Amino acid sequence: MDSLEFIIRQVVEELQLREQQVRQVLHLLDDGNTIPFIARYRKEMTGGLDEEKLRQIEERSNYLKALHERKQEVLRLIGEQGKLTGDLQKEIERATKLQQVEDLYRPFKPKRKTRASVAKEKGLEPFAIAMLDPMKINQIEKIAISYLAPEKELYTTENVIQGGKDIIAEMISDDPSVRQWIRAYTTDHGIIEVQAKDKEQESVYEMYYDYKEPIKQIRHHRVLAINRGEKEDMLKVRIVLDEEPIYQGIARKFKPFHLFKMIPTIVREIIEDSYKRLIAPAVEREVRQVLTEKAEDQAIHIFASNLRQLLLQPPIKGKMVLGIDPAYRTGCKLAVVDPIGNVKDIRVIYPTPPQNKIEESKKVLRDLVDRYGIEIFVIGNGTASRETEQFVADFIRESSENLAYIIISEAGASVYSASEIAREEFPDLDVSERSAISIARRLQDPLAELVKIEPKSVGVGQYQHDVTQKKLEESLKNVVESVVNYVGVDANTASVSLLQYISGMNKTVAKNLVAYREKNGQFKSREDLKKVPRFGAKTYEQAIGFLRIDGLNPLDKTSIHPESYEATYALLDSLGIPKEEIGTPTLKERISKIDLKNMSEKLGIGLLTLEDIVENLIRPVRDPRDDLPKPIFHKDVLKIEDLKTGMRLKGTVRNIVDFGVFVDIGVKEDGLVHISELSDQYVKHPLDVVSVGDIVDVWVLQTDVKRKRISLTMKPSRLSIN
Repeated sequence: MDSLEFIIRQVVEELQLREQQVRQVLHLLDDGNTIPFIARYRKEMTGGLDEEKLRQIEERSNYLKALHERKQEVLRLIGEQGKLTGDLQKEIERATKLQQVEDLYRPFKPKRKTRASVAKEKGLEPFAIAMLDPMKINQIEKIAISYLAPEKELYTTENVIQGGKDIIAEMISDDPSVRQWIRAYTTDHGIIEVQAKDKEQESVYEMYYDYKEPIKQIRHHRVLAINRGEKEDMLKVRIVLDEEPIYQGIARKFKPFHLFKMIPTIVREIIEDSYKRLIAPAVEREVRQVLTEKAEDQAIHIFASNLRQLLLQPPIKGKMVLGIDPAYRTGCKLAVVDPIGNVKDIRVIYPTPPQNKIEESKKVLRDLVDRYGIEIFVIGNGTASRETEQFVADFIRESSENLAYIIISEAGASVYSASEIAREEFPDLDVSERSAISIARRLQDPLAELVKIEPKSVGVGQYQHDVTQKKLEESLKNVVESVVNYVGVDANTASVSLLQYISGMNKTVAKNLVAYREKNGQFKSREDLKKVPRFGAKTYEQAIGFLRIDGLNPLDKTSIHPESYEATYALLDSLGIPKEEIGTPTLKERISKIDLKNMSEKLGIGLLTLEDIVENLIRPVRDPRDDLPKPIFHKDVLKIEDLKTGMRLKGTVRNIVDFGVFVDIGVKEDGLVHISELSDQYVKHPLDVVSVGDIVDVWVLQTDVKRKRISLTMKPSRLSIN
C-alpha cells in the first residue's frame, strides 16, 4: 500500500469519515487551497465538512506522512545492517504511531558506549546467550571460567558474569513489547509525587509542596503548573509505583524467560537492574512527556477557543469614543476616536495620585465631550484603572448627557504600542498615546484592532508561556485566519494587519493592496483587485470571496464567490428581481417560495452552494458578530467592598480555564466561577457551558477583600436564591 492510501485509510478510520471526503480534502490541500476557502466554497466536494474537521484531516495527514517517512528510513537503516526480517518489516509497516516505530528500531539503533557494548567488545555475547538457557544457568560459574581473559580485564568469574548480566539487561531494555507494556502499566498505575525543594520558602506552588495524584487522574492544568514549578527549581517531581508487578511483567514479556519454569536469583537481579537503570528513567521521561503534550494540547485548545470568541466580540458602531490609558505619575493618556476609527484628539490628564488634579481633568473631559460628542469612555484595566474609573463615574454623574463607561482588558496594548505596526500608524505619538487609541478601537471593532497584536498576548489564555511556542502560535494563527475569513473584510478600508490573514494572501500581498488603494483610490469592483501587484489567479480565487467591495456590482459586497455569479444571476432572473434589489423584503418573500433542491438542479450548482447564495441575497452585508450580545456599559462604580453574599449581578465572561471561568462584574477584579459552580448538572469542561464574551447572571458566594478575590456561582439553587 502506498503512502497516500495508507494515510487515507487511517484518517477515515480515526475521524469516522467517508473515503471520498478525505481523498477530496487531501487533493484540494495539495492543490494549494486554504482551509477557509475549502470550508466555504468547496462544500460539495467535501460533503460540507467544517473548518474543524478539515484541520483535523490536515493535521492527521501531516503526522501520517511523517510516520510513513520515518518507517521508510528505519527499514532502510535496519536493512543496511542486514538484520531486516520479513516479520520485523511487517511490524514496522503496521505501526500507527511514531513511538511504536522507534521501539522497534531501538535494538538496531547505534548506541554510544554502554556497559553492554563494552561486554560485547570483550566477547561475552555468547556467554550472555548461555545465561538465557535454563539448562546452563546452574553451571554458569563453571562456564564463566572459560571466558577469563586478563588482557580483556576479565580477571574473575564475577567480571564475566556481570558482563553477561549487562548484555541481557540491555536486551530486555531494547525489547519493544517490554517497553510498550511498562509504558502502559506506568500510565495506568503510576503516581505523580511532588515535593518542595525548600518547604520553608513561600511561593505560588505551596499546594504542590507535598502532593500526590494518580497519573490517570491528574488534570491538565496541574501538569503544567507542576512542570513550571520544577523548571523554576521549586519542586521535585517523580513517578512512583509498585515495582513488583513490573518485574513479573518483564519475566512474562521477555521471550527468552518463557523457557524458565522458575526465575533464578541471578535472572531476577538482571530484571531489576534493567528496569531501574535502563527502562524506568526513560519511561518516566516518556510518560511525563505524553502528559505534558496532552496538557499543552488542552491549554492551547482553551486558548484558541477563548481567542476565537474574543475576536468575534460585536463591534460598537457609530459611536464617538474616548479611550483612556490609566496611569499614576505620568498621567492618563486620552484618545478621541470617531466612529470609523480615526483619531481626532490626544490629551493627557492627571486625576490620579500623586497629582490628583481632579477639577482640571474634568474640564478637559468636558471640553472633549462638548467638542466631539463623546458617548462612551473606554478605560484600560491596567495600573490606576480603579482610580480612573471612579473619576470617570463622578464625571458622568455630574453630566447631563447620556454617557457611559466600560473597562476592557488592555492585555497586549503595550505590545501593540511598541510594535512596528503602531510606529507606522502613529509615528509622531508616544507609546502610551498609541495604547489609548488601541483601547478605544478595541471597543469599536475588536477584530480589526486585536489582529495587530501577537495572538498569545491578548490575555485569554493560561500557561501560554509553558507550552510549545511553535504549536501555540500555529494554533492561534489558524484561529485568527478562521475568524477574519468568517467575518470578511472591506477591501477599501481594511488594514494590512487584517488583510494578511485573508485566505490566499500574505503580508506582502496585503501591503501591495493597501499601497495600490492609496495610490489609485478605492476599488470599484472585485475585478479591480486583479490589478494589484502579485494578486495572481490563485490568490484571486482563494481571497476574493472574503473581500467585500461596496461598488458597481451589488454582489461584490456579499460573500458569494465570483465563480457563482452566473448561477446567482440566473436565480435572480427566475425570481424576476434585479441584482440591485438584493436584501429587500420582496426578494426574501419570493426566495422563500422556491424549491431549493429543484433550483440547484436547474442552475447546475450544488445545493449547499445554493443555500449559501440564498443566505447572502437575503442578508447581503451581514456581519455575524452583530448577532452576539453587546458588552455591558456602566455609569457608576461597583467596589469589591460593596459585594454581599447572595448579590445578583450581570457579568461578561473574560477568560476560561480548566478549573473555571473569570467574569467581569464591573469590579476591577474579575470574579471566579469555579467549574463546580457553573451548573447544577455535571460539567466536564467550562467550555461546554460558556464562551468568552457571554453575558451571564452570577451570584456572589464570598469575597476576600485583602486578597482581592471574588467567588461567584451561576447556580441560583446554591444559595436558595430565586
